[in-house]
Amino acid sequence: MAIKQKILVADDAKDIREMLRIMLEDAGYDVILASNGNEAIERFTEDVNLVILDIMMPKCNGIDACAKIRERNEVPVLFLTAKSAESDMVEGFEAGGDDYMTKPFSFTELMLRVKALLKRPTMQNESKADTSMQIVIQDILLDTNLQIAIRGEEEIPLTEIEYRILKLLASDRNHIFTAKEIYEAVWEETYLPNSTNTVMVHIRNIRKKLGDTGPNAKYLHNIWGRGYRIV
Repeated sequence: MAIKQKILVADDAKDIREMLRIMLEDAGYDVILASNGNEAIERFTEDVNLVILDIMMPKCNGIDACAKIRERNEVPVLFLTAKSAESDMVEGFEAGGDDYMTKPFSFTELMLRVKALLKRPTMQNESKADTSMQIVIQDILLDTNLQIAIRGEEEIPLTEIEYRILKLLASDRNHIFTAKEIYEAVWEETYLPNSTNTVMVHIRNIRKKLGDTGPNAKYLHNIWGRGYRIV
């Protein structure tokens, strides 16, 4: 008998917790419930395959819970929240979140995102399949074995998703990648209308971390109306 994948769900609204539990268990997953961030941290174990976190929770919010869980494991994290401002998306992604959905949400879309996050390989597993390789972007070095970006002697603190985007763009510098191509290649799920905003936020974070935020971009160019490319 196949071992069921485990999903940790943290939301302070009991009705949403129960609704998610029923939906996910009907889909064949084991579900662990938590009513706040502290409980999510306490109930997280190394065999959890996915974490779904509400952002606005008492005692410990989803952002802080995500950061604590990220210190222990690179498990995929999906934020499910009523907050839809771009600044909230940025905060969630910077904390290590992999995807973001706002309430009210479509059950069909949620399940698509859950399945995509569960099938996406972790950076550790991906590195095993990589041959020893380095990609140079001017003064930045991407080490595809260690899955890190280095400039000089310092590592650039990219999240897993940010690293994947940068690596994708650097893999073909003659190609202009659309938001759809980036999203489907990096998240490995079907592109949806609001996916463009998700890509844009991550691109903005990458530029910020690379110090590439001025009017004359050094590394990552936005080709207006078409997409993004590395120079």
